[in-house]
Amino acid sequence: MAWVILVLSGILEAVWAVALGESRGLRRRVPTAVFVLALIGSMIGLASAMGTVPTGTAYAVWVGIGASLTVLWAMVRRHEAATVGRLLMLVLLVGSVVGLKVVS
Repeated sequence: MAWVILVLSGILEAVWAVALGESRGLRRRVPTAVFVLALIGSMIGLASAMGTVPTGTAYAVWVGIGASLTVLWAMVRRHEAATVGRLLMLVLLVGSVVGLKVVS
């Protein structure tokens, strides 16, 4: 169950990162509210997962999921280029996250 919570927390990390960017310096209400709620949920989930998953592994997985989804979202919205090199690096990042789960 800790791994499910950790993955959901990583997804919420991507949500709050995107919402933070959309808030325009915390000046827009709805994105700011999404940012705050997703940040709180993400941190609570990460803390909960760290009760079972080792801290270093939990943090690496959390950051890896959040970073990967944030970059993918930016590529889908065409805010960042989806080059072969960048996509390959994302595959390697996701593979590393999966690898941490496998060896845990």
